[in-house]
Amino acid sequence: MDGSNHSRVSEFLLLGISESPEQQRVLFWVFLSMYLVTVVGNMLIILAIGSDSRLHTPMYFFLANLSSTDLFFVTNTIPKMLVNLQSQNKAISYAGCLTQLYFLVSLVTLDNLILATMAYDRYVAICQPLHYVTVMSPGLCVSLLALCWALSVLYGLTLTLLMTRVTFCGSRKIHYIFCEMYVLLRLACSNTQVNHTVLITTGIFIFLTPCGFMITSYVRIVRAILRIPSASGSTKPSPPVPPIWLWSPSSTGRSAWSICSPSTPTP
Repeated sequence: MDGSNHSRVSEFLLLGISESPEQQRVLFWVFLSMYLVTVVGNMLIILAIGSDSRLHTPMYFFLANLSSTDLFFVTNTIPKMLVNLQSQNKAISYAGCLTQLYFLVSLVTLDNLILATMAYDRYVAICQPLHYVTVMSPGLCVSLLALCWALSVLYGLTLTLLMTRVTFCGSRKIHYIFCEMYVLLRLACSNTQVNHTVLITTGIFIFLTPCGFMITSYVRIVRAILRIPSASGSTKPSPPVPPIWLWSPSSTGRSAWSICSPSTPTP
């Protein structure tokens, strides 16, 4: 296609996952309920940790930041989707779409990195308890969190800047609930090989490395716990289940799916 026929897209149409008015009404209440539960739940976690001095420990410091990340994540995507479900105007500007994409990539990356940091914290606490206070000092905790933020911002900025080099033409319809990377790339009429290559290679590193680190940490934690003899010498204590153990699978899966999974083609 000749470059003269390409025009800079000024906006996209977020059509969501259904165009049926009846289904949209159901989806509105479903997502509104999920959004409110997520916001209230994460706010309660943050307030509880901030108001109780006994929870001012590294694990809960990272947990509060993880809750903040999840709070920002849903606020970045769900409100716009709720407006679209109740409005005939489903347009989102080009700049607004890229902004949403940037925060989506940055926040899910930050979420994954914080989970890996929390896994390290639990490893030190259980496998090296005598050195825990020294190793997980306030300065190190802040430095680890700052590193997570820096890597997340850099990764989100890299993918977003690469997206600005993509030319869009033809259909502006996005059959999805937010501006997702692969959906946008399917609307492109320019060469997106660089985008796909960078997305896949960096995505594997960003998500598989922390995931592998978490698995390794928890395997070592379980092995350390099972080596501890009980008071009677006949049974082993059951492993403790800190909040991160419950949080990790869903958050990591959601993060990887949000960025690295190829979506179905946009009609």
